[in-house]
Amino acid sequence: MEQYGSTIKLLGKLELRKMLSKEEDRLDAIVNINSGAGGTESQDWADMLMRMYLRWGERNNYKTKVLDIQEGDVTGVKSVSIEFEGGNAFGYLKGESGVHRLVRLSPFDANNKRHTSFASVYSYPVIDDQIQIEINPADLSWDTFRSSGPGGQNVNKVESAVRVRHEPSGLVVECQETRSQGQNREKALTMLKSQLYELELRKKREKLDAMESTKKKIEWGSQIRNYVFHPYKMVKDLRTGVETSNVQSVMDGDLDEFIKAYLIEFGEN
Repeated sequence: MEQYGSTIKLLGKLELRKMLSKEEDRLDAIVNINSGAGGTESQDWADMLMRMYLRWGERNNYKTKVLDIQEGDVTGVKSVSIEFEGGNAFGYLKGESGVHRLVRLSPFDANNKRHTSFASVYSYPVIDDQIQIEINPADLSWDTFRSSGPGGQNVNKVESAVRVRHEPSGLVVECQETRSQGQNREKALTMLKSQLYELELRKKREKLDAMESTKKKIEWGSQIRNYVFHPYKMVKDLRTGVETSNVQSVMDGDLDEFIKAYLIEFGEN
């Protein structure tokens, strides 16, 4: 019976892989997570999402790397960028972009009241050597700053972390992956080129409206998925209607049903 379950799971993964036919689906991916309004609550939620995606990567044998992280004021994270290295990473993660909403009894509320928190997720492909993106150096503005650790502590006494702004598009990328400013500049430039490539993909497919949807305010009414911990347990994707009561499994990285449903419904767009 256990072998039957494993076979069904393997067939499901093969079926998912067959849905990834676009050129960019094969590429590695970067996932940006940003907490919404609400301070500690939403920063803790962003941290929970970070763990969920890292566990998803672990379950699916992806190499993961935190490229940049801004710790929360008390706990959690304000923002984080995670790289997923391995076949079809972007193909699987492209449907995760949007606002994710959490409903739970707050562990930070002395009265144990129910709270709603929001965080946004934005996934984009990492370009490789086969994809050429030209950037005029005159269009770039660079800043350097010290890498920060938990509680805002400086983990590096020199300004090795970098921030780059691309003036024509308004895109801003930060990277503090290593203690080498030169390496961080190279990685930040790759991340910027990857975001510009993703923008071009959306333009070609006349999906600028979809891009705009990822920029919605991180608040009620703009979410793609609800995670309810109280008064009942349910995770529901509002685009596909897929839902499960096994909240813990989802938070431990079991996202296959949500990913599969998205690819079936929107994969050919």
